[in-house]
Amino acid sequence: MGETTSSSDEVTRDEAADLLQEIARELRGEGRADVRIGNKTLTLTPASVLEYDVEVEERSPMLGGDREELTVSLAWETKGED
Repeated sequence: MGETTSSSDEVTRDEAADLLQEIARELRGEGRADVRIGNKTLTLTPASVLEYDVEVEERSPMLGGDREELTVSLAWETKGED
């Protein structure tokens, strides 16, 4: 069974950009990638080719203000270690 680790926080635009750049640095090159999720660091083994999805949702709810959401998803198959 799979395990999910998630974190949610309010950050400034600059902080959000820094967090994304940290992930991008780890994805560059080959080998493992250490990704910080909240107060936990996960070691991932990204493949050389990734599935990349980006989605933008714009909502105008009847109550409350307009809202925009950007979701970036990266996925890959991992190879079992022998």
